[in-house]
Amino acid sequence: MEGSRIEQFGVIGAGRVAQALAFGLASHSIEPPLMWGRSLEKLGAASAATGSEVAVSLDRLASDCDVIAIAVSDDAIPAIVGELARELVADSSTFVFHVSGRSGAATLEPLRDRGALTAAVHPAMTFTGHPEREAAQMAQARFAVTGSSASATEQARAIVALLGGVSIEIAEAQRTLYHAALCHASNHLVTLLTGASHALVRAGVDDPASLLAPLVRAALQNGLDRGFDALSGPLLRGDGRTIEGHLAALATDCPTLLPAYRAMALATVDELERTGAGIDLVALRDRLA
Repeated sequence: MEGSRIEQFGVIGAGRVAQALAFGLASHSIEPPLMWGRSLEKLGAASAATGSEVAVSLDRLASDCDVIAIAVSDDAIPAIVGELARELVADSSTFVFHVSGRSGAATLEPLRDRGALTAAVHPAMTFTGHPEREAAQMAQARFAVTGSSASATEQARAIVALLGGVSIEIAEAQRTLYHAALCHASNHLVTLLTGASHALVRAGVDDPASLLAPLVRAALQNGLDRGFDALSGPLLRGDGRTIEGHLAALATDCPTLLPAYRAMALATVDELERTGAGIDLVALRDRLA
């Protein structure tokens, strides 16, 4: 890869992220992107959806592509790295990156030993299987970059720029913490909304999503804009009787939500304590116990 020119882009994997990357980088690859995976059925569908070619073997992908993305599950990365390392020619100048949030560049060390430039490049967004739409959404998305060297980091940032994204550098030792934070914010938000919807159904609401949408969107935007200062509600007011009522109602009508409600309420009380809120936090904790 020289500057913004990719001779041929290769993708290992046929899932949602693999397809979005293939679609997003196709216009920047002189030759059509190559895709390789273990399932020929999935690979054929992914190739058709992205306008890519199917690589008949990992060997062809390794020999033809100057940029290769590994877009497989986290646990599958080490085995793929080992196979790819055996196919790369010695002193290869190929740039290889994976898209795992959890792992840094260290997991690609066998490829670096073969001369490849290696990096972790994680798009901080969700993928649902619409490559054209998601390629567009990657523009202005943040990508967590961890390079194995300054040159690798530079190449990673160039790839992110081609996708229209914004690079943020995450140290190798902090990748797991970074990923935990993202999962807490996005995955647990889905669980939270699902629990709230279940409770609303039990309360007689036919369409909980339409009721929650304006409230949750406003809370999300306020939280992003103002941080914890956006908090509202009974905990902020120190309204222990309201909290007691919530706990009793949940215990009776929606007991599966009670542990999550209590845990989030206690976490909120902890944050109130850190910010020096002038309310009786001991009493709130006693009610939540």
